[in-house]
Amino acid sequence: MKAVTYRVLLAVYMSACCFACSQSAFYDQYQMVEGAWEKEKEFYFTYNIDDNSAHYNLYINVRNNNFYPYQNLWLFCTEEQPVGPIRRDTVECLLADDFGKWFGTGISIFHLTIPIRMGYAFPHKGQYTFCIRQGMRDSRLKGIEEIGLTIEKTD
Repeated sequence: MKAVTYRVLLAVYMSACCFACSQSAFYDQYQMVEGAWEKEKEFYFTYNIDDNSAHYNLYINVRNNNFYPYQNLWLFCTEEQPVGPIRRDTVECLLADDFGKWFGTGISIFHLTIPIRMGYAFPHKGQYTFCIRQGMRDSRLKGIEEIGLTIEKTD
């Protein structure tokens, strides 16, 4: 019983440390991929920009397990702005080296942060929606646990 309590307290402490270290994030959100990631499944992240004179760093976060069958992950990203056209981009995320060693941190689930825009100034104030869809050839992609978006204010 004491070993279980100790483990629970250790897990709570480690989680608190992780959250305390990530206070610089303006926006930090994850969504769970349940089962296989279907080709048509899109993940939406909605946030408000009140200061468009500031600069921001945007990151995509990928959490994968050992059952992910590839070295890379292609993502189709769409950003809806409050004013103006929709921005579309394709991002390649390298998840492992040539020998199959996973990048990022973790043991059985690996967390990798991929920078997509650094020092970016949003063109308008208002609500933005960032959409992520997998761009692999598989119609059902296994091994991706979570997908996330982090935005840090640099100014």
